[in-house]
Amino acid sequence: MELIDGNLQLKEIQKLEGHTDRVWSLAWNPATGVAGIPAMLASCSGDKTVRIWQQTPSGRSSGSWDCKAVLEETHTRTVRSCAWSPSGKLLATASFDATIGIWEQIGNDFECISTLEGHENEVKSVSWNSSGSLLATCSRDKSVWIWEVLPGNEFECVSVLQGHTQDVKMVQWHPSVDVLFSCSYDNTVKIWAEDGDSDDWHCVQTLGEPNNGHSSTVWALSFNSTGDKMVTSSDDLTLKIWGTDRQAMNDGFAPWEGVIASGAADDAIRLFVENKDGSIDGPSYNMLLKKEKAHDMDVNSVQWNNTETSLLASASDDGTVKIWEFASVP
Repeated sequence: MELIDGNLQLKEIQKLEGHTDRVWSLAWNPATGVAGIPAMLASCSGDKTVRIWQQTPSGRSSGSWDCKAVLEETHTRTVRSCAWSPSGKLLATASFDATIGIWEQIGNDFECISTLEGHENEVKSVSWNSSGSLLATCSRDKSVWIWEVLPGNEFECVSVLQGHTQDVKMVQWHPSVDVLFSCSYDNTVKIWAEDGDSDDWHCVQTLGEPNNGHSSTVWALSFNSTGDKMVTSSDDLTLKIWGTDRQAMNDGFAPWEGVIASGAADDAIRLFVENKDGSIDGPSYNMLLKKEKAHDMDVNSVQWNNTETSLLASASDDGTVKIWEFASVP
């Protein structure tokens, strides 16, 4: 997103209401919002449902959003996380009932075509790899599972990764390579890769306090589009930016390329951007904007739209989803 000189604002476009409990997570459908296909957003909640929201075709950020479907009567407890496959055809949902639901849009309806079982208790997060051939899940049982997508909507667990010593909060695949990242109540981020010889998965690196990591629970992580930078958020009240050594940068570090959005228990949304002045110690980041009282309660998830980069969605304990437009003040 190009930043415009002058005052910037986060303008509320619409409040989406319908959930009857806190909204935990959001996911934009990556195959929508382009080529005339209306943008689509999924939200999941403590009310045991997932809601599918679709933008009316009136176009861009001015279009209103409507609830297209409510996915219910499958999960029996909180739905904590949801993620679309790269093709946008499947939606995976993670629930405290220890199962993962796989949903497919058939016509105007969404059907649960598979239920994955195996975790001992609450499933906290789901993530698809870049090709849609693998699905990762994690749980309060301290494990990370990798599932292979087989023909006929079958899913086979190909690896159970043990390494975290506490509840695993989130899993996230790298945007372009099959390397998996997980973050946990044990204050660490673990990086998992496949062993080429045995086809098994193992931990190749642990990011913790000894190597400038977090000093408390790591709640979430996210990548920039190229995958050379990762941001992590923690109970220690910090965001940390991590660079990969996969690409040697001429100036010693890679820019983030974009605006980092974060939400927290103070009900605010903050936007951060890299300070372009440069530093011999690497990049620094400045707070660009703070939206006080973005929601009435904790902000649990913020997600930039993948095609309309000025659109941001947020989810809260107040039971609502909000659509925002990030733009300069006229």
